[in-house]
Amino acid sequence: MQTTNAADTAAVDAQAPLPFWKRAVDVAGSLAAMPVLGVFALAGAAIMRLSSPGPVLFRQERIGYRGRRFVCFKFRTMRVGADSGVHQTHCDYLIQSNAPMVKMDARGDARLLPGAWLVRALGLDELPQLINVLRGDMSLVGPRPCVPYEYERYLPWQRERFDAVPGLTGLWQVSGKNRTTFSEMVHLDIEYARNVSWWLDFKIVALTVPALILQVLDSRRARKSAEPAVEVPALRAGTWQSSRGIRPARSPKAGQTA
Repeated sequence: MQTTNAADTAAVDAQAPLPFWKRAVDVAGSLAAMPVLGVFALAGAAIMRLSSPGPVLFRQERIGYRGRRFVCFKFRTMRVGADSGVHQTHCDYLIQSNAPMVKMDARGDARLLPGAWLVRALGLDELPQLINVLRGDMSLVGPRPCVPYEYERYLPWQRERFDAVPGLTGLWQVSGKNRTTFSEMVHLDIEYARNVSWWLDFKIVALTVPALILQVLDSRRARKSAEPAVEVPALRAGTWQSSRGIRPARSPKAGQTA
């Protein structure tokens, strides 16, 4: 008898049902940003031709809405053939230790192209995901889409974060991101999934640029010394209320198992 994993079973679900306003904003915003994407694609191609031969775009399978698999696009910031096992080990450590989710490139990663840490800190490598937004795989605002081996390590209650369509920016991204733990990330994403609204999306988008600037400062400081990173003012779980008064995400009840 043929078996399938949870992600494959969930993939049977149809395209994520987005509210009309959200899909309209996604399409309009993505089309408006396409010229910017084109400029960076040309610049990236020129730089990569000089520093590291290979494709401009990096394609990777990710897990999105309700476990649905899709191909996610990014600008390539690593050398061709870079060892992905290093990231898997780092991911396992972050989940098990519940330590702050600091990127590997914050203190130097030999797999990165010259200057790629800055591109990644600014989120410029994720601009090609506008293609994913137009295709309906992602939204402009939503939880970060994870890789399959990370998805397999989620507890049942943690998979509620996949009830929202993944996005380029989100509540977690503007709430400290690399200063938060894996558990905090999950709670923030669940909180967003339960409270999706145009007003919340607007607040998240407004906080994205300041969050990116502070993330660059964090990365730059971490690469130079072991000093504490810059504090990130943002929307934290439990610190905001929607007009509907929906409760923030809570930890699993006693008796829930891994």
